[in-house]
Amino acid sequence: MHKPLRIAAIAAACAVAGAGLYGAGAATAGQSTANSTHEPYNIGLLVKDIDTYYGTTVDANGVYQASTSSQYAKDLAKLDKAAKQQIDKAARKALKKGDKPAVVFDIDDTLLLSLDYEKKTNYTYNSTTWADYVNKADRPGVFGSAELVRYAEAKGVEVFYNSGLSEAQRSAAVANLNKIGADVNLDADHVFLKDKANPPSYLSACATPGTWTCTTVQYKSGTRKHIEQDLGYDIVANFGDQYSDLEGGYADKTYKLPNPTYFVS
Repeated sequence: MHKPLRIAAIAAACAVAGAGLYGAGAATAGQSTANSTHEPYNIGLLVKDIDTYYGTTVDANGVYQASTSSQYAKDLAKLDKAAKQQIDKAARKALKKGDKPAVVFDIDDTLLLSLDYEKKTNYTYNSTTWADYVNKADRPGVFGSAELVRYAEAKGVEVFYNSGLSEAQRSAAVANLNKIGADVNLDADHVFLKDKANPPSYLSACATPGTWTCTTVQYKSGTRKHIEQDLGYDIVANFGDQYSDLEGGYADKTYKLPNPTYFVS
């Protein structure tokens, strides 16, 4: 997970925190404000807005949690409802035609919530502290995420995962997904992670053994292309908390989950 634009993105997220503007194809305010000539939004006030949006609380173990009554939770519930309807319809159509429908999920802040890390690091990414956090395999699930994974499986839709986590973090990612109940297709044939040492041949345009130049969009869209063209699936829905999770094609429908805490280009 690479977050070089985290601090800039915090300032850019102000107009969407708590505004419920997220969903398939919805735009965020942040993408046009990074080069603004006017005074940026006050970062202290923005952090308060983000806490209000998540309904942030600290549990008995000192872990920052989102509230089930928050605007964040409400926005997710709306998205999940629409996604289930679309998956159901697309699955019935695909299966009737003899096609192989599939869904693709990002992991970080699409299935596993990293709000506690963001709060405790003051929204500042560090590869060492992030790796330690991931390897604890104790992140809570994004509200409704595990249920959506299981819903797709129940409808006869193949579930794949397409994450920016590294190959070295596979065991932790799988353990954490199991813990939250997203325990569907967690084998290496369905969980795609970055393997910079030995990248797959379908990413050869931007990655060779030991040399990785793939952008997030190249990596993720290239993986979806592999799922569709090489494995023979039709991706009926693609889920991610970043636009770079969704851009590049190879999905019938995209769903942008809310995340006002960082931006991945």
